[in-house]
Amino acid sequence: MNSSPSIVRRAAERPPSGGLRDHAAITGRALAAVWLVILFAGCQAVPVPPLSDPFTQAGPPPPAVGDSWVYRISNGYNQEVRGQVRYQVEKLDAGATVVSATPDNPLLGQPYTVVYTKEGNWLRHPVASHGHSVEYTFATAYPAYLFPLQPNKAWSLRVGASDPTPGRRISVRVDGKVLGAERIRVPAGEFDIIRIRRVTYGGDWDGFRAETHTHETDWYAPALGRPVRTENKSVWFDSAQCDEESCPLLHGNWDVYELVAYNPARAPVTR
Repeated sequence: MNSSPSIVRRAAERPPSGGLRDHAAITGRALAAVWLVILFAGCQAVPVPPLSDPFTQAGPPPPAVGDSWVYRISNGYNQEVRGQVRYQVEKLDAGATVVSATPDNPLLGQPYTVVYTKEGNWLRHPVASHGHSVEYTFATAYPAYLFPLQPNKAWSLRVGASDPTPGRRISVRVDGKVLGAERIRVPAGEFDIIRIRRVTYGGDWDGFRAETHTHETDWYAPALGRPVRTENKSVWFDSAQCDEESCPLLHGNWDVYELVAYNPARAPVTR
């Protein structure tokens, strides 16, 4: 993956107002963006051409109550398997798909609920914030995907959100890009996918802590209407830990999700 000067440039959008803390904030945001690029520069395997063009594949049937799928979650730093999460469609309501998420390991957290649009964009979803997973509710859908997906398509959109903190409103920016098509193997099988990269600026400024930057890559399978693999990693900095020249970059989890099983309530998906 090539370095993106535009990401670094945008990371310094907040104008300085004087003092070490403001200077450190700008420096830290730029460092965070640069490190996201560096950390993921060598992580992608050589892509295998798809057997068919996923950009022209018909989408999956609409979601149905009872659809379920399971992801294995690994630690990207050391490849240790952390456990699995099972998702199941519980309710369909006015264009929203309500899904229960049940981890099999308490270290992955307690059961929670996610809500998607029919296209798979997020209405309620966990978001990385300063090393924690926080369930955000979005005023308008978080643009994980901007359909129709086409080669090199890019978007930069801002959406409002709220978190469990009473009365707290957050503005989240999402920069997405379609990287291309390939074929990958995960525990659930082989899939023709569209690879999508997102950088999310979390808007969660908190005292000395700058907003969280999350780099996420989806290997999205149109045949399933969901990613069969996802990697996400977050970074931020705390200006209280800065010296006169630099700020230490703080790292959140590096989570790798791989599809293990998909069980539609309707007819089975053919691959």
